[in-house]
Amino acid sequence: MKTVLYARVSTKDQTAAHQLTQAQAAGFSVDEVVTDDGVSGVTTRLADRPQGRRLYDMLRAGDTLLVRWVDRLGRDYSDVSEAIREFMRRGVVIRTVINGMVFDGATKDPMQKAVRDALIAFMAALSEAQAEAMKEARRAGIAHAKAMDSAGVKFRGRKPSYSRAEFEQARAMLDQGVGASDVSRAVGLSRQTVLRIKADPAACEAAMHLWGL
Repeated sequence: MKTVLYARVSTKDQTAAHQLTQAQAAGFSVDEVVTDDGVSGVTTRLADRPQGRRLYDMLRAGDTLLVRWVDRLGRDYSDVSEAIREFMRRGVVIRTVINGMVFDGATKDPMQKAVRDALIAFMAALSEAQAEAMKEARRAGIAHAKAMDSAGVKFRGRKPSYSRAEFEQARAMLDQGVGASDVSRAVGLSRQTVLRIKADPAACEAAMHLWGL
């Protein structure tokens, strides 16, 4: 039995090494890391990604598939929920680094199965909703930056103290209801920065656009 960390890296600021460090800091022992680099979780199904396909070939009953969060599997409701259920049918346990969630097909109790299945549906829906929210914030930020450009406003302000990967991770955790202090510790940003992201994500997105981040 082995534990495989699947790391999907969709932006230049994200790294598989960072996701592995998070997993190890949370107490997980990882036997192998499988990474899809530069792949969108919105437009590309897990089974259609080069290393996503590999997961289906390499994982066996009793193995654990570890992901930083459910959104690493994908940002599409149907794809995420179907992928989790397929792995469970094969006897693979899915675990998340954030919040330590466990999806196990070996559960026999009907009430536990009902709760598990409802949670799968909720997390898959949340992953897609977060993607839509981030796209909207990105559109708003770009529109704001373009409006400033068209008005002749060239001052970019202070360079953001966060990378795009840190911004997206903080947004995802805040959307999940995680407190600012916990997000600050998990992502490595100051609490003030996290609160600024929470208060006005569109402005933060605009700042990143102005600075080319």
